[in-house]
Amino acid sequence: MTDIIDLGGAPADEDCAQLGHTPDFERLNRLEVATYRAAIIARFGPPPEGCALATLTNRHDFGVYYTLGLKVDAGAARRDPAVATYAEAVESGLGSWIEAGFAAPVRYDDGEAPKAERSSIDDIVMGALIAIRPDPDGRFALADFEILHRNLAAAYPRSAEAAQRLLKEI
Repeated sequence: MTDIIDLGGAPADEDCAQLGHTPDFERLNRLEVATYRAAIIARFGPPPEGCALATLTNRHDFGVYYTLGLKVDAGAARRDPAVATYAEAVESGLGSWIEAGFAAPVRYDDGEAPKAERSSIDDIVMGALIAIRPDPDGRFALADFEILHRNLAAAYPRSAEAAQRLLKEI
């Protein structure tokens, strides 16, 4: 048996694409869910075996929208305490993007169309890695940044390599 915890489409206290209201909804919704997945991994690490972060499809009268879900194998949760611990840590999600070192992937300025500054998850993760990077001596501005950076770099090695190349050019 698999339990599914719906974590939402973005951190709880953040603006996000609204089905039936936001122009280019599907693209922005998918980008926010992919970014939320990366933010969860940054904050809590990758899910252990027996858990999986997955995009959930939700059907509504106005159309289809997507959210991030945590799928938990109930048997694995009974056998491995790390599975239950991860699920408990992740089930409340995040309150804000900044908790994971991210800028909002989409800006919703009043009276303007939504704007996605970066269009791919690789570029968004690269931006987060640059924002939370260590100084030239290898020290992080905040202790949390080291955890976030380590988790993101391990889960998104292509973005980590791109961030390092970019920083060398500066």
